[in-house]
Amino acid sequence: MEQAYDLVIRGGRVIDGTGSPAFDADVAVIDGRIAAVGKIAGAGKEEIDARGRIVTPGFVDIHTHYDGQATWDGRMQPSSWHGVTTVVMGNCGVGFAPCRPDDHNKLVRLMEGVEDIPFPVLTQGLPWNWGSYPEYLDALGARKFDVDVGSQLPHAALRVFVMGQRGADREPATADDIAAMSALAKEAMEAGALGFGTSRTLNHRTSEGAPIATLTAGEDELTAIAMAMAAAGRGVLQVVSDFVEPEKEFAMLRRIVERSGRPLSFTLAQGGRDPKGYRVLLGALEDAVADSLPMKAQVAARPVGVLFGLELTVNPFTHYPVYKEIADLSLEERVRRLGDAAFRARLFATPPDGGVRGPGGSWERMHLLGAEPDYEPTAESSVAAQAEARGLSPEAVALDHMLANGGRGMLYVPFLNYSEGSLDAVHEMIVHPDSVPGLSDGGAHVGMICDGSFPTTMITHWTRDRVRGPRIALETVIRMQTRDTARTVGLHDRGIIAPGYRADLNVIDHEGLTLHAPQVAYDLPAGGRRLIQKASGYVATIVAGQVTYRDGEPTGALPGRLLRGPQGAPVAMAAE
Repeated sequence: MEQAYDLVIRGGRVIDGTGSPAFDADVAVIDGRIAAVGKIAGAGKEEIDARGRIVTPGFVDIHTHYDGQATWDGRMQPSSWHGVTTVVMGNCGVGFAPCRPDDHNKLVRLMEGVEDIPFPVLTQGLPWNWGSYPEYLDALGARKFDVDVGSQLPHAALRVFVMGQRGADREPATADDIAAMSALAKEAMEAGALGFGTSRTLNHRTSEGAPIATLTAGEDELTAIAMAMAAAGRGVLQVVSDFVEPEKEFAMLRRIVERSGRPLSFTLAQGGRDPKGYRVLLGALEDAVADSLPMKAQVAARPVGVLFGLELTVNPFTHYPVYKEIADLSLEERVRRLGDAAFRARLFATPPDGGVRGPGGSWERMHLLGAEPDYEPTAESSVAAQAEARGLSPEAVALDHMLANGGRGMLYVPFLNYSEGSLDAVHEMIVHPDSVPGLSDGGAHVGMICDGSFPTTMITHWTRDRVRGPRIALETVIRMQTRDTARTVGLHDRGIIAPGYRADLNVIDHEGLTLHAPQVAYDLPAGGRRLIQKASGYVATIVAGQVTYRDGEPTGALPGRLLRGPQGAPVAMAAE
């Protein structure tokens, strides 16, 4: 058989990213593009047997924070362990360009506080071989990755660059400030930014506790930046907000889109104060889309939850006076001390005022995380319920679990998207026609949250494993996190398995796909700690026609590159 192709994937069940029913076919690749789909007669220089497997487009994760990691690492893990072939960073207004030398530590402290990436990791890892945003893109453009990397202009960095301390202190921007920011935003889009990210939430603070510089940025400032993007003819707007006054805040975002014509996506989640409040925003979004405004909601695939553990940033006893006596000891020594009956008795007897502290705040909302994590846990699995069933104190149950496996056991505290103890609200949000999956935060929250595995949760929990409510068709889920996410950020050249499209692909054992428990690795610069999470069942992941992972292990290939600006659909498929 003549070798006609670089790669042929044989006999798989193709789910092509359009939402159409799956079909059996071969997929052939030439020069990083899909050449043919169907019964392929010619041979490939490399072939993959996909019989009994599904073949999907590579996943496009549009909400990550690899802004630092991409400057020192070629592998955007954990995302690339989960079938992701394109990541977009610069979300939530945080990043490292543009930046003046005197402001390096300002931006590091902001990223440390907002995204839980330690100061020493960033100060040692960041090469700072840039000043302007175009220079940052040039630095990334010289590197090779296991995924394609897209960047957005971060509002906080832009504001500090133009306004200095006034920007960091959230002072209103003057007309000159706004003109300067607008010029730089236009320059960034023309240099290759995919968009512009900003934050309007009090949850985002520097490591010293100061709110993010963009928190109270005025509508005039945001509109002018959006108009500069319109002048460049490209770029998407990304917003995270507390939506304290949802109708008023959404109306402002709508006006910005109406004036600029630029697409906008915003984070949508179920909060604890108003568990049905997300419906107000969905209704406003529906009205905007009905009026032909390009707006989308980004929805997390499961609860956004904090992990507690002895190796992690926090645990249930972090604020207990007796625990502070050993907090700075090695893990091994703390495990030894916490196993001592007398020490445990003293620890449990002196809780801080108000009992359990930290995100979650109660034993009823804290769950034991097992080897195969349950991200839709029942009330019966809470620490409180387990303690009652076993006739133990909640403190004892929580501590015993954390002491397992040499002190590496973890507890899970859902704090968004779980106000009513189920994922029914997530289902309602994520199947909405005007939403896309988002908020994985890959590369961030390295000591508290491990959500870069959202794409695997989408495929396992929502299409196969959920028992507490409706599931979602596999073809729909694949469409959501391939074509839909790609188009949300202007990437029309990927996310579909059809001739001419980019050969970013996954071969997956759907029945055997398993998400493993998070674990801690010490592989960041300065020996920094981070949470990682792997999965088994990804038979092969392919970027630009090259196999980057086989059975979850890297092949050494780094075909991923910096994406500069939006990407058009293949000419033959432009009318699709």
